[in-house]
Amino acid sequence: MKKIVLLRHGQSLWNLENRFTGWTDVPLTAAGEEEAREAGRLMKAAGLKFSRAFTSYLRRAVKTLNLALEEMNLEHIPEEKTWRLNEKHYGALQGLNKSETAARYGEEQVRLWRRSYNVPAPALEPGDPRSPFTDPRYRDVPRQYLPLTESLQDTVRRTLPYWQEMIFPCLMREEHLLVAAHGNSLRGIVKTLKNISDEEISKLNLPTGAPYVFEFDDGLNLTRDYFLGDPEEIRRKMQAVEAQGKKQ
Repeated sequence: MKKIVLLRHGQSLWNLENRFTGWTDVPLTAAGEEEAREAGRLMKAAGLKFSRAFTSYLRRAVKTLNLALEEMNLEHIPEEKTWRLNEKHYGALQGLNKSETAARYGEEQVRLWRRSYNVPAPALEPGDPRSPFTDPRYRDVPRQYLPLTESLQDTVRRTLPYWQEMIFPCLMREEHLLVAAHGNSLRGIVKTLKNISDEEISKLNLPTGAPYVFEFDDGLNLTRDYFLGDPEEIRRKMQAVEAQGKKQ
């Protein structure tokens, strides 16, 4: 049996402050670091022994990965970083408080920006300091691939090639793989793996720091998926994610 574990990063500073984050590189909170460590303990207790891991260019995902692997005594395994696993780019919304934005534009509009499949947020201007064009991490990425905003559909289009060409083929050689990334880049992967419709994917809320296990048979057919951890705590975290875009 082969397994891929998808792990959304632990609570970040802007998760705590209820801000749109996107490609903004914010750190984990102390609580987020503990979520990452607890994820590592859960995966170790489940007998998972990863031989390779993947993550984004953003520090909240990288730190989550490293803390989890430290708990598992697996700091030595190869880690591959890619911009293609970055969070959905929230354009001009990045840095804004979600509840305040809902009060200004309405909860339904914020829901579309956050959860819909094909509605992007307002785009950044190319010269905006939040643009990825001047960030040295992306100097080797062709400019036409760098977003100024994205819908989930756009995020899937950039994430899926890496999944298909790099991550999933590794299952031919490896037994357990770990992907530490972000709510929306991981939602795109889940949508593909479970063949979830465009409409239904808007209802999926991935909790922070909760390992999501996908099991495959030797033909790489998905046979089972489940979260590790206390079901009530996972449900509470999912509800908290859903409520972020509501007016206070």
